[in-house]
Amino acid sequence: MSSAGDGEDGGGAAADTMVLEITDAAASPSSAPPPPPIPVSALAAPLPSPTVLAVRADRSRLIESSSYFRALLGGSFSESGSGYVRISCDLAAAVQVLRYLFEPPASFAISHHNFLPLLEGALFLAVESLLVDCERWFRTVRSRNPSMVVPLDFIIEAWYFAPKHGVTFVEDVCPGYLAQNFVQVISSRSFVHIPYDLLCSTIESPHLTVDSEKQLCEAILSWVSASRQSCEQSVSNSADNQLSLLSKVRVCLLPLGFAAGTKRNCFEFGNNAVCMILNLLKDSLQTLLHTVTDDNLDSYRIRLTEYSKKIVLSGCPQLTTQFLYISALPTDLDAVFKRTIVSDVNDGCLNHYNGLVKKAKTLSFRNVRIVDLSKCPNVHFGAVILWMKWTFPELRTFIASYCLLFQFEDLQCLLLRCPWINEINLSIDTSVILSKYSIISSRSEVRRDVNRNLSSYYMQSGLYGTSGNPVFSNISKLILEGRNDITDMNLLEISMLKSSLCYINIKHCTLLTDDGISTLLLNCRKMHSMVLSYTSFGNHSIQTLCSLDPSDSFSYHKDEHAHVMAFRLQELHLEGCEGISCAAMSQLVSNMNIVKSLCLRETSLADGALCNFVGSSLEYLDISETVVSMVSLAPVIRRNSNLSCLKTAGCRNLLFEQGEVQSTSGNKYGRFLQEITSTCYLEDVEMGWAFCPVRVDDLIPSFSKVRRMTVGLGTTLPENILHALPEICPFLESLVLRFQVISDRVVRNLLESSTNLQVLCLHYCLGNLTSFSFQTMAPALRILRLQWVTPWITNDDLTILTQNCNLVELLLSGCKLLDSSSQEIISSGWPNLACLQLEECGQITLDGVDSILDCKALEEVLLRHTGRGIGRTIITDAIRELPLLRKLALDLCDASEGGYDTPNVPEGKMMRSVRMSRCKKSVAAARSCFGEASSSSSNRKPVQHRETIVLEWSSRQLTTTVVEERL
Repeated sequence: MSSAGDGEDGGGAAADTMVLEITDAAASPSSAPPPPPIPVSALAAPLPSPTVLAVRADRSRLIESSSYFRALLGGSFSESGSGYVRISCDLAAAVQVLRYLFEPPASFAISHHNFLPLLEGALFLAVESLLVDCERWFRTVRSRNPSMVVPLDFIIEAWYFAPKHGVTFVEDVCPGYLAQNFVQVISSRSFVHIPYDLLCSTIESPHLTVDSEKQLCEAILSWVSASRQSCEQSVSNSADNQLSLLSKVRVCLLPLGFAAGTKRNCFEFGNNAVCMILNLLKDSLQTLLHTVTDDNLDSYRIRLTEYSKKIVLSGCPQLTTQFLYISALPTDLDAVFKRTIVSDVNDGCLNHYNGLVKKAKTLSFRNVRIVDLSKCPNVHFGAVILWMKWTFPELRTFIASYCLLFQFEDLQCLLLRCPWINEINLSIDTSVILSKYSIISSRSEVRRDVNRNLSSYYMQSGLYGTSGNPVFSNISKLILEGRNDITDMNLLEISMLKSSLCYINIKHCTLLTDDGISTLLLNCRKMHSMVLSYTSFGNHSIQTLCSLDPSDSFSYHKDEHAHVMAFRLQELHLEGCEGISCAAMSQLVSNMNIVKSLCLRETSLADGALCNFVGSSLEYLDISETVVSMVSLAPVIRRNSNLSCLKTAGCRNLLFEQGEVQSTSGNKYGRFLQEITSTCYLEDVEMGWAFCPVRVDDLIPSFSKVRRMTVGLGTTLPENILHALPEICPFLESLVLRFQVISDRVVRNLLESSTNLQVLCLHYCLGNLTSFSFQTMAPALRILRLQWVTPWITNDDLTILTQNCNLVELLLSGCKLLDSSSQEIISSGWPNLACLQLEECGQITLDGVDSILDCKALEEVLLRHTGRGIGRTIITDAIRELPLLRKLALDLCDASEGGYDTPNVPEGKMMRSVRMSRCKKSVAAARSCFGEASSSSSNRKPVQHRETIVLEWSSRQLTTTVVEERL
């Protein structure tokens, strides 16, 4: 870029100065005189006219820099000797070129704002140096930090510009740039406007970076849907483009539930994807071996690039360890070596494979920070840990939720092999058996399908038990929720993480004792966040939390509470912890000053304890099912203005005007609603007793940010409030109503006006609902629970529901008009259904459950009192046909042969629990669920269940429990 002046400095320079009049080529001819000339230095300011411009410029510089001006001003044209020259071109482009030529480099730079005008001007005026600079800048954009540095709109505009002007380097750069930034690209509103050829080239790029194959498929389907709605393409072209784009998806890597869901709008694609996934589940090894022979492994490779940051494979039961390893192998390996590796990745060849990996020089992806293998039951985690060690040396977060066979020894191995990881999530479904239930009998047996521990990849206990081992210094967050086979000894081994562990979730780890938890807290003094719900956490652990910390770093703090561990707690969840005395609860609460998230649901919390709470940082508070009253709650609400979640369901004492500690506290307080609306802007509420709004204005504006709302027993919201909920809570995503009076007007308005509503649950509600309520589109709705509110539902109503919403969870109770045809309507209408619960629903299962088993994405199924046609092998059949199934609940009254077979070793590895309920009078009345046989079926009365048989699998054993209650 030249730094020459504008021709006004000095007499010699002035002699070579000329006036260049530029008229915008797109403007209409005008007889108006041109504006007075301005110097080049004034071009950075707003132009005096949008259509014509006169500028004084150095003739020599123009001739030197531009072939166009060299020919115009230095040749035989009449303009060559003139001091006033007129040209017609794009005015904005010409201005940018002149600025490039005459402004100092420090004050002018190429950016996405001026790139296209500069390029167009450089092409028209033949400024060779500018063309070189434009190409250099554009190519540099891709090589910068791999995150979107220019807007997608600019890339699209440049793509359209390039072929019109014969610019080839734009077409070279754009696909690769979008490919490496694809995760950011698809989040842009302009994504659906990407031209087909650009999108196609992007997907074909070897640099295409996505978190998962599902993410790519979703993006393509979104683009296809928008393309159908536009008028830019013919119907035939649109269909061809759709098939071409979808053919680039590696369907064998799609989550089963997502693949099934695509059948709603792209049946052929979705059906083929589901069939391929199910075939892989039968024998993926032979499929991969044949693919190696045909040299066609690419369609089975996980997309890993140097730009990958996250790998999400959640929900892929077809995924085996072989898929992981072939994705990290160099592509130039010969077929024999690849076949050897694919064959040897099994439970017995880890040592051999370790050597093969070193020989193959497995690729390393240093930018990957997160790996998610949730709901992938068919990978061998010993081999997975080796894979992550070799492939992701900078991995920070590992997620393996709902992987039941991930054992504690695997966790130990992970900590040793991948010490750079700092977050681990191994949560599974929590046990359905709580301490409050009456257990009649219980027995356990070892699972016969448990993998033996392999010394080749498990660590030596001596190494793991070394106190202060620095190899474990990075683990800060550990989630073990639901793992009720974790013992106190395991917790003691976890204590080795004492130098780094800050967050632990051991919710529903029922084998842990109060002493075991206390020992963990005693060792891990850096802990500030704990989820301990439904454990034996009790007085001993509280004493540990509230005792002086000998390693305390807060010795200088003025507050005496700062010297105890409880003072530093930021999150504490104790839901269902029944072993806490009132005195211990009061001691604990009085020491928590900076806690942000506090759950004391179903505990001994009372006014005396809550009045001792002086914290002012709360954002989440759950005191449901406790005996607190407004005398203690009101001061807490007033002090915590950042409170966004408040749950008080089941707190009957909130109705009382006086509490047991009023005389000592001296607090003055208003009604519950008055307190929360004067202080808080809530986002999540769960309320019942004392929540009694009458006017819409009572909830505005304090409820204007609410996204999740549950209203239950203890209050009845008036119809004007229910009808105005979309106005009161414009961002509402989830609504649960229990024991409320509802109407067609209310429900219809919710579905029509709450455009973000994803969850609608109506439990035991009164009112005269009809089918009119659900005869409206609700595209955002995903979860629908109708419990004893819609007895009139017919197959026609179900069909309308399938057309109006795309559900992943459906619960129906008391819909006695449904029959066996309802199964087909449900399975074909919602192929991606993950949870199906049907209770007292006519004769849906009278002819068996074949159509229900066609819902391949099901993870949870409950069938009770739905027709006596369920075969004896239902448990085995369900596990075999539904690869993601984790929970199954049945009723012995529905058994066509009097009972069900219960396997010890399920074919599927995800099954967590099976529940079978029995009725009091199952022998009488031909094994029905009703009382004595009656001449009229309408006179039958349902009876309570006598007991429930629960089969519950853990990582090591099967436990069979008989519970007195119905679960």
